[in-house]
Amino acid sequence: MSVRLDELDRKILAELQRDGAQSLDEIATQVGSSKTPVWNRIRKMKESGVIRQQTVLLDAEALGLEACFFVLIRTSEHEKHWQDAFLRALHERPEVMEAHRLAGDIDYILKVRVPNARAYDVFYQALISEVKIHNVTALLSMEEIKHTTMLPL
Repeated sequence: MSVRLDELDRKILAELQRDGAQSLDEIATQVGSSKTPVWNRIRKMKESGVIRQQTVLLDAEALGLEACFFVLIRTSEHEKHWQDAFLRALHERPEVMEAHRLAGDIDYILKVRVPNARAYDVFYQALISEVKIHNVTALLSMEEIKHTTMLPL
């Protein structure tokens, strides 16, 4: 379900995506409005779910999480109890940055951040000890070419 946004809403969202730590005064100046209408619009977008949360982006490599693996998972299990256990295992692991259920030959793809290959193996061994997985392929990202959290508005 999409929410109707006008041009000012989109400008506000673009500013928040660019730098969520800006003051209301700074955002208002950037979008050509005043502080109170900007605050009201941000509040309404939070209430409607357009703005889910505000957070800080950290540099993974600066924190020692130098290895990024994309993990392709095929399963022969599709029952609800298996899916529940699998999803629980993913949610309990902070190494899993993203998880997607896919159409096609691969059932799931995970983005996993760890310090190194040995740490990935620890993650992998823990995952397969909790849930039965038919096939796992891990792809090490050699270089991050583009990464953004900014949605096209």
